[in-house]
Amino acid sequence: MKVAFHPRFYEVYTSDSAAAAGRMEPMVEALEKEFEFIQPEPASERDLERVHGKNHIQSIKREPQVYEVGLLAAGGAILAAETAFEGQPTFALIRPPGHHASPHSCWGFCYFNNMAIAIKRLISDKKIETALILDFDLHYGDGTSNTFSGSQSVSYFHPEGTRREGFLEEVKRCLQTEKPYDIIAISAGFDRHEEDWGGLLKTEDYSTIGKWAKEASLERCQGRRFGVLEGGYNHSVLGKNVRSFLQGLSY
Repeated sequence: MKVAFHPRFYEVYTSDSAAAAGRMEPMVEALEKEFEFIQPEPASERDLERVHGKNHIQSIKREPQVYEVGLLAAGGAILAAETAFEGQPTFALIRPPGHHASPHSCWGFCYFNNMAIAIKRLISDKKIETALILDFDLHYGDGTSNTFSGSQSVSYFHPEGTRREGFLEEVKRCLQTEKPYDIIAISAGFDRHEEDWGGLLKTEDYSTIGKWAKEASLERCQGRRFGVLEGGYNHSVLGKNVRSFLQGLSY
C-alpha cells in the first residue's frame, strides 16, 4: 500500500475547515511508519480540462496558492489512480478535497474534482473503460455525480443510511454490484465518524469498508483499487480513522 503525499498539503491555503492548520499532521504521523509515501507532480491544465470548463479554471487561478495546491491535489489523485492500475493499491493523502467540484462550479471546501480528474485521466489514456466510485463521506459528492451524470461507464454511489448497520449494508451492496468495472475508486471522507460531524461510524468500520473494497477488487478487477481523501475534521481521531481504512484496503 502506497500513500501519495506532498509537503505542500501542510499549507493553510485558505480559512476553511479542510485547510485548517494541524489537519494533515496526525494522518501523516499515523501512516508514515507503516506505508510507503510517494510524491506527486502537479496535474496539468489539460488534466483539469477533462473535467472542468476553462472559465472555472481561470476563476481558481485568481487565488494562486489555492490553485497551486489544488494542482498538486489533483496530481496526487492521478498518481494514486495510475499506481493502483499498475497493481499497487494507493491512497491519495491530499487537500483541498474535491467531490463538491462540478465542471463549472465548486463549493464545500473543494476547487477541482480530484477523483473525477483521476478517473478521466485513466479513461483518456485507455487504461480503463469502466469505474465504480464509492463515496463514504458524510456529504453527497454532487460534483462527482454531476461530472458522470448519464455515464454508462462510470458509476457513482453515496450511501445515505442514518443508522450504522444500515449504512454499512449499503456500502456492502454497492461493492457487490453486478455491473462490470475495471477499478474501484473511493472518495474517503471521515466526517461520518462518531466523534466527527456525522456521529455515526466507529473507527473499526473504516477497516471493514476497506476490506470489502479490497475483496471486491480482487474478485472483479484484478485488485485495482485506490482512495482519495475528502472530509474529516476532528484532528484527534482523523489519523487513526485513516489508518484503519488503509489497513483494511491493503491487507
